[in-house]
Amino acid sequence: MNISLIAAVSKNQVIGTKNTIPWKLFDDLVWFKKNTLNKPVIMGRITYESIGVPLPKRINIVLSNKKHNNTDIIWVSSIKEALLATKSIGSFKEIMIIGGGEIYKQFLPLANKLYLTQINIKVTGDTYFPTLNYKKWKLIFNKYKESDENNKYSFYFKIFTKIYTKT
Repeated sequence: MNISLIAAVSKNQVIGTKNTIPWKLFDDLVWFKKNTLNKPVIMGRITYESIGVPLPKRINIVLSNKKHNNTDIIWVSSIKEALLATKSIGSFKEIMIIGGGEIYKQFLPLANKLYLTQINIKVTGDTYFPTLNYKKWKLIFNKYKESDENNKYSFYFKIFTKIYTKT
């Protein structure tokens, strides 16, 4: 099973501020939906609360130490539980890690694929994507998108796969 992280990231690694995304990019929402539909998505409680509802046509798994009653969500308290929950539901080729910052940081060592929207802006924020060692990742997809009426900023859609080295 592939573990993939998907995130939109500013030039200075910001992914959020005050539990919101600090930009509106229509094409990034389309990209996110296309790459997460019909897959399990794992997120932290704060990310779930910022979205406000379970994402449709996806299996929503939320990491939280707090008890919750929403039965449309699979609530877990550890990475191990999240991965076991995914396996118990069915056989999936890919699970998507959708945030936030701490969840990305915890799953990054386990990930073998990254879907990054790299936005050509620097913004102030309080939540960051972890620093990547690009020597460990191979760029396999790179598409530039100019700013337009639906996308205030220009950006790149990038996909990376982990480089495995023999030891």
